[in-house]
Amino acid sequence: MVTRRWRPTIVLLAAGVVVGVLSIARGSVVAGVVFLVVCAVFAVLFSPPAFPRSITDAQARAAQAADGRPIIYWRPGCPYCLRLRTSLAREAARYHWVDIWSDPEAAATVRSIADGNETVPTVVAVSRSYVNPSATLVRGLS
Repeated sequence: MVTRRWRPTIVLLAAGVVVGVLSIARGSVVAGVVFLVVCAVFAVLFSPPAFPRSITDAQARAAQAADGRPIIYWRPGCPYCLRLRTSLAREAARYHWVDIWSDPEAAATVRSIADGNETVPTVVAVSRSYVNPSATLVRGLS
């Protein structure tokens, strides 16, 4: 069974295949191939493996208590999460990443911080929480 974590990836791939094949069938080979490749690239970027391994909310809180590193709550398919992840680049492994779609407790934590919404990325530092912060701010927390 496909979880909702993979839905954005599957939708992007399916759209790329359908539109790409239709374009190729109509004679626009280059446009069809380009569209397919672009959709495939975005599907990979939005896939769960593009992010560091997620842990549970409880694991992240315990780890943060031990090492003081920030927790970043995210979800697959979120363009803001992807922007933060790519902006942090190699530094992304320094943080505790929690997928709110795979952990109901994490989603509840985010809702408690973001006025009842599941707005991500949400970053929790030892002393303060931030909703959709910049990569510069997040780097300053660690």
